Amino acid sequence: MANSGVQLLGFGLSLTGIIGLIVGTILPQWKMSAYVGDSIITAVATYQGLWMSCAFQSTGQLQCKIYDSILQLDSDLQATRALMIVGIIVSICGLGVACMGMKCTTCGADDKVGKARTAMTGGIILLVGALCAIVACSWFAHNVIRAFYNPFTPVNTKFEFGAAIFIAWGGSFLDVLGGAMLAASCTRSKQVSKYPKSNSAGSASGNNKEYV
Repeated sequence: MANSGVQLLGFGLSLTGIIGLIVGTILPQWKMSAYVGDSIITAVATYQGLWMSCAFQSTGQLQCKIYDSILQLDSDLQATRALMIVGIIVSICGLGVACMGMKCTTCGADDKVGKARTAMTGGIILLVGALCAIVACSWFAHNVIRAFYNPFTPVNTKFEFGAAIFIAWGGSFLDVLGGAMLAASCTRSKQVSKYPKSNSAGSASGNNKEYV
């Protein structure tokens, strides 16, 4: 059977990854204003996330505004939102399934092979959720890079990566590592031979019988 230590490590990595995904999704620093051009001194730093945009002034005041309408947002931001939410929900479900299949839990303890397969299923679900989050982060990053190098984009509206997208990326890769460890915890069951073992002791005693 699989090593319980590997399962615990995979569970811990997946749990940390899910927390990173949730924190990264909530934070507004997915992209921040880039200081490019002749004048790099500005009194306001702009941050934009999946749910709100914020302006940080040089006086230390932070003002945030939640997006008023979903229909006013562009399709790329809506798709990133949806993929991140789906990734978090799927990862949480996968973590719950994997928890039931771990060796340290008492759920279905009689069927050890079934528990290992349950842990493997949970790991696969975690991989699917992590893949959704990786696609969302990479898609968002691609749009930021494309807009940054677009010569028609005004200098004062160019953005670069913020801290939140790196947190979400890190959580995604931790989710991948944990899901892979849990998915690899299923081992093949031992095959039982169809033929009974020969009783060597009995045959030896039978050969030693003396006939009168």
